[in-house]
Amino acid sequence: MKFKDLREFIRFLEDKGELRRITTPVNHELEITEITDRVIRSGGPALLFENVTGFDAPVLINMYGTHQRTAWALGVEKVDDLVERIDGLLNLMHGPPNGLMNKLRTLGQIVQLGSHQPKTVNNAPCQEIVIQGDDVDLYKFPVMKCWPLDGGPFVTLPLVITRDPETGVQNYGTYRMQVYDKQTTGMHWQTHKVGTHHYRMSHELGLDRMDVAVALGGDPATIWTGSAPLPPDIDEMVMAGFLREEGVNLVKAKTSDLMIPAQAEIILEGYVVPGEERDEGPFGDHTGYYSMEEPYPVFHVTCITHRKDPIYPAALVGRPPMEDYYMGKVTERVFLPMMKLVLPELVDINMPAEGSFHNLVIVSIKKEYPGQGRKVMHGLWGLGLMSLVKTIIVVDHNVDVQNISEVAWRVTNNFDPGEDLVFADGPIDDLDIGSPSPKYGKKMGIDATIKGPLESGRHREWPPDIAMDSEVMALVDQKWNDYGI
Repeated sequence: MKFKDLREFIRFLEDKGELRRITTPVNHELEITEITDRVIRSGGPALLFENVTGFDAPVLINMYGTHQRTAWALGVEKVDDLVERIDGLLNLMHGPPNGLMNKLRTLGQIVQLGSHQPKTVNNAPCQEIVIQGDDVDLYKFPVMKCWPLDGGPFVTLPLVITRDPETGVQNYGTYRMQVYDKQTTGMHWQTHKVGTHHYRMSHELGLDRMDVAVALGGDPATIWTGSAPLPPDIDEMVMAGFLREEGVNLVKAKTSDLMIPAQAEIILEGYVVPGEERDEGPFGDHTGYYSMEEPYPVFHVTCITHRKDPIYPAALVGRPPMEDYYMGKVTERVFLPMMKLVLPELVDINMPAEGSFHNLVIVSIKKEYPGQGRKVMHGLWGLGLMSLVKTIIVVDHNVDVQNISEVAWRVTNNFDPGEDLVFADGPIDDLDIGSPSPKYGKKMGIDATIKGPLESGRHREWPPDIAMDSEVMALVDQKWNDYGI
């Protein structure tokens, strides 16, 4: 299945009974949040608020808010179908891994051999209405203030488009944007993101301005790619085309050379001045805590284009699990085959909601030699944005890492606090609140695998798991109804 735009996906969800239209008047400050929070936590449907007080545009929220809806958004019935497609591509690459980046470059080349490359068009729905100059007014859209202490309204589901000032390669990322006034917003480019890299390079090259465009809405697979931690060599629009099995239509922006998704609902065009920063926040973040005021670049909006009767898309973040959890869970599944390229002993991975992705990662491995658990920890800390993970737990291949109860049982039994804890220093997520200093701090690994005599100075055998004899189990299965239980 594939969707041309957000509107097709809305109709699809409605046909599936997975969307509710709300015509009761609602306030874009806090009220939509409280409604959505209750719906997300009950596993409820996507919501289309059609009567937001003071605005003409409806608000769509919670479209990714279950595993099933997220799978549909990416064009499959279940995420495992997508993982199988990626495995199939990886199997085309023969020979031992020569590094993750080389393999991913090859993967990107294979993907681009198909019909997945973006297509340039001259006319686009996202440019039906063009607003420039003094008429630019961000307050015409129902940008939500989500939580009581938020510093203002925030755009929470943007696809921010920038270009590498040296290579010209575009990047598409999801970064929140605080609306300061009618024509400026913050641009929350965290330290380790590609948009930040482009910003730093523009500053170093002495550029006066950096063109930026922001797409709101579009087909759901394209929107999702902004949250995926793709290496710089893989174009998000090619990945979106791969997911959709059809290239994404792009059109040139009205005021810059940036290429933007033609099927978006709303486009914000403008620029960032390298070196110009302003306090942004507080913001109720996906950790469940507020991220407090810090200086970030300022985005100047000089042009707004949009469809006739545009739909404003949003995502609610806060104490997990929220909608972004389901978006991130797909990332976990999709990137596992890629991580196995350089860590072939990996069996499964779980980034539980409670860990906010960067605080806790649990992996199972097929262990073959002493110290392999530690090797995997350091290997993961060397993989792109996995470098920000604060805690890594490693367990054996027979442990179901998706079962937190089983993980807790194995970890608390298997690890020796004096021998099996690994501490390291390195980069940490900008949103980490536990570290006494920002951006750089401590990490911890827990090796909860079975240890042999060459590890941890162990001088006794590891006891076997308690398990019933298989013949007795079969006998009881056969006689179960006779017991009258």
